[in-house]
Amino acid sequence: QVHLVESGGGSVQAGGSLRLSCAASGRTDRSYTMGWFRQAPGKEREFVAAINWSPGITNYADSVKGRFTISSDNAKNTVNLQMNSLKPEDTAVYSCAATRYRTPVVVASLYNYWGQGTQVTVSS
Repeated sequence: QVHLVESGGGSVQAGGSLRLSCAASGRTDRSYTMGWFRQAPGKEREFVAAINWSPGITNYADSVKGRFTISSDNAKNTVNLQMNSLKPEDTAVYSCAATRYRTPVVVASLYNYWGQGTQVTVSS
């Protein structure tokens, strides 16, 4: 069992930055891939970014490439999502997730564990 807790959400103006963190506890033997997904009101959940603990292979949605960076802090069992140049369309609830797949998969149904989510609001 893996327990995930997100932090770092909030409100920011367009062009600003936020950093989300996901703290993992439980059976964090680093065989997992960690991902970030988001869901805006009235829309389906969508993939944002993912990283496997080792060797740190990453994957990004086209909509966030060049603006968002996912990273892992193995010592702290934490995965971070640095979000720069935020746009109003980035507004959503962002959730951290974990999967046993070794590659940074983009399909939400392949992730076994989920955090509670954190709200990100970007105003124009």
